[in-house]
Amino acid sequence: MKTSVVDHPLAAQLLTRLRDKHTDRAVFRQAVEELSVMLLFEATRGLVSEAVTVETPLGPAVGSRIVDTPLVVPILRAGLGMLGAVLRVMPGTETGFIGVARNESSFQPEPYMNAVPDQLHGRQVLVLDPMLATGGSLEHACRILAARGAGHLTAVVVLAAPEGLDRLAHSGLDLEVWTAAIDERLNEQAYIVPGLGDAGDRLFGTA
Repeated sequence: MKTSVVDHPLAAQLLTRLRDKHTDRAVFRQAVEELSVMLLFEATRGLVSEAVTVETPLGPAVGSRIVDTPLVVPILRAGLGMLGAVLRVMPGTETGFIGVARNESSFQPEPYMNAVPDQLHGRQVLVLDPMLATGGSLEHACRILAARGAGHLTAVVVLAAPEGLDRLAHSGLDLEVWTAAIDERLNEQAYIVPGLGDAGDRLFGTA
């Protein structure tokens, strides 16, 4: 498994805004989407493209087009906060959904939804989840995708904890992780420290 941290002043500024407990929901949502765009640009550098010719107002120009866009799979519910960023830059891509809730006693993932194609035929997949804490939800989602024939898996996360990265590194999955930061640790409740709180609650509320 490869882990890459997007070390950029604008990414750091957006992450600081997300960490601030005084940031309201509207600003938090906007910052998640903006930071997700930056992470996405880096995470998709390896996409295969082909040359195309278009007509500008002054004549022909050679450009580029992505050959095969990846399937995008946000992990519900917090991953929905990152989906808009993907659809902004790849509006034609297909989207699947995997829903995983966290058991607050055991901290283990509890799946409740699976809406991805039965056969992926080696297709690349982008998996979206703001917080990589224990790694349980992301591992669960990636194992579903691998079992359905996914090709290379790329996880885009806002924050990661060492414990979650270690779990994924020993999972045997063909996985790459892109994040804005690797934080110190998990606390007794399996939340990332210093982190930014519960991303799902800050994005969507507690109802």
